[in-house]
Formats: sequence, C-alpha cells, structure tokens
Amino acid sequence: MFVFGCKINTFCQYFKAIKNISLLLFHDYFKFIQSYRILLTNCKHSSFSSLQFERRLNFIIISCIYFLVYSNKKSYLCNRNQTNSYRKHSKDYQKVKPHKRQDVRDKRRVFKLKGQRNMKETVHFTKMHGAGNDYIYVDTQLYNILDPEKAAIAWSAYHTGIGSDGLVLIGKPQDGRRADYSMRIFNADGSEAMMCGNASRCIGKYLYEKGLTRKETILLETLSGIKILKLHLQDNKKVVDSVTVDMQKPRLENPQQFRGSSVLEADGRIFEGTYVCMGNPHFVTFVDDIDTIDIAHYGKILERDEAFPQRCNIEFAQITDTDIIRTRVWERGSGITMACGTGACATAVAAAQTKRAGRKSSIVMDGGTLEIEYSEADDHVYMTGPAAFVFEGEIEL
Repeated sequence: MFVFGCKINTFCQYFKAIKNISLLLFHDYFKFIQSYRILLTNCKHSSFSSLQFERRLNFIIISCIYFLVYSNKKSYLCNRNQTNSYRKHSKDYQKVKPHKRQDVRDKRRVFKLKGQRNMKETVHFTKMHGAGNDYIYVDTQLYNILDPEKAAIAWSAYHTGIGSDGLVLIGKPQDGRRADYSMRIFNADGSEAMMCGNASRCIGKYLYEKGLTRKETILLETLSGIKILKLHLQDNKKVVDSVTVDMQKPRLENPQQFRGSSVLEADGRIFEGTYVCMGNPHFVTFVDDIDTIDIAHYGKILERDEAFPQRCNIEFAQITDTDIIRTRVWERGSGITMACGTGACATAVAAAQTKRAGRKSSIVMDGGTLEIEYSEADDHVYMTGPAAFVFEGEIEL
C-alpha cells in the first residue's frame, strides 16, 4: 500500500497513518502528537526499522502540510471571487473599517454581511475593595470603554456579571501638569459619581503595586477636583499597607445639591440631619437604633427626596463611644454598601459640627473602620484606610 508515495507494509500501519493525517487536517495537534508516538512504538515489530518508518511518516506530514497550504490558498481565492460576485449583486453588502488594533501590515479591506457578528473584545479587569466597598477597576490606557454606563450595569450584577458596587476607570489626566492619573467612577445603576474615597485608596495601591508609578504621593484627578493620595508602605517597600487621602474642604452649603431644611420625612418618620458636600452630596442623620432601622426602606426614600436635586447619599450614624461612630450607608445609585469613604468623611464632619465628636474620629462601617481627621489647621478632611485586591480576570466588552 502507498500513502502519498510512502510504502506501508501492513493494513494496521496504513490505518494508523490515515488516522494521523486526519488528525493533522483537523488541527488537533495534541492528539496528533500522542498518536504519532504510539505509531512509532508499534512499528518496532514491523518489517523495517523505526527510523525508516519515522522518515516515511515525516514525508507524510510534509505532504499534508503542503496539501493544507494549497487547499487554503485555493479556498481563499474561491471565497474572494464569491465575495466580489456578491458585492456586485447584493444590497446587503457592507464595507467595514478595519479595527484600530488590526495589524498594520494587513492592507486588505475588511467586509462583512449584515447580521454577521464581530469577534468581541475582552477586557482585563481587577476587582478591589476598600473596607468592603468593592469596585471593578480597568486601566483605560490599555482599553477604550466606549459605553462605561452600560458596562457598569452589566458587570456590577452579582448573578450575571462580576458583581460590585460599580466600575472605576483609571486613566491619564486631562492636565498632566496638575495630576498624575485620573479616575472616573460609575455606580451599579450606570450613573456617574463625582468622587469615591474608598476607590481612590484602591487606585493608589493599584498604581504602585502594578508598577505604574513609584511615587509615594500621587495626585489623582476626579470630577470633584485633585485628590492627594499618600501611600503608607510596608517595610519591603513593595506592598501598600494603607492610604491617606486629602479629601479637601467640606462644604456645608451647595444649592445645586441641597435645597431643603435639616429635617426630612420618610414614610411617617422624621429624620434630622446635616448636609455635607464632599464633592458628592451626603445627608448624615444620627439615630439611636442603627442595628434595627430599615436602612434600605428609609434610605431609598431619602435619596430621592425633593430637597436633593441630584439625589443624595444617606448616612445613618450612632455614637457608640468617645470619637467612635457606627455608620451605615445608603449610596446614591448603588444602595446599601459595606462602606463609603466620602460618607465616612461626611459623618465625621457632621459629628464635629454638632459637637457629638472631636476632630479625629473612627468611623466603624459594615466592611471595616476608617480613620478620619477633620483638621483645624486647614479645614481639610484626611481619610486613612486599607485597600485590597480581590481577584482579576477578563470579560467581554
């Protein structure tokens, strides 16, 4: 018997050679290699040496490769002729611009038919949390997220997506002379937030530990201004232990965000609170039953009160000890979260303003404790807390 001009002595060897050819034609390389080794082992009992058989089988492989190249070239020419013919006679033909990432050496025009789906681009993401406030982080220097609102909604879903409180985009600032990096943050409902304290700490850890910067003080551009991140490193200078963020001066009045009184009503219950702007709006109300109050019920109502034109983050706080404040948060656009950095700052400011606590306080949230200093020297609020990686992965854009 002959296979591509090579003599095979037995039917068994002929069958195995054909099997190898078939595996090669279907590009199953791992099975091909496995069968190839078995075939060489079995030929020890044949009428010629394994070296002779290996040489002949190698010739078969070369012949198969030549056949693949020739058939693919022929198929390409055939498809091109069919495409040109279709182009002349069909109105459904569309011309599509090459993708930006396409190899510049490929000068051929790219066409597709209506209804044909393109290959989806995958995006590498990192999930991090600060005191339990978890977000999805994407470096926009590597990926262009054209619709971050839609991505935030899809990816934040816990049962069908990654699961998070929102999406954070890290990028270059508009003015590189004033800041090192920029941050945009989108809540789980797709709405864009002005600022997030926990996310800013995570960005500091992300930038340093991924080697994007070796600075221990980072200037971060946000929609509420430039924030200064001071990294506290471990002794090995490789790991960020915690981050202090200069949240700047709080505002106690802002007509664009708050146009009401300090007393609000929700489903028959009266809440007296303090409005604090940390770039984003907060309403801090002190209660006596923080462990039993229905945060979801009252938080949802107060968030959309007519006193807040842009909606509002709601903090329910209780003094548990000297300068220790237990706080639970209903975040605008996300609902109940484990922690909120700007919410912790707002709580500390409200407590100091109402003489419930001093200028330094510990804010105990569901996900952890944040240390807040409302400085007398410059009236800035300084927030210190941890940041941690959760996991990384890839997801379709």
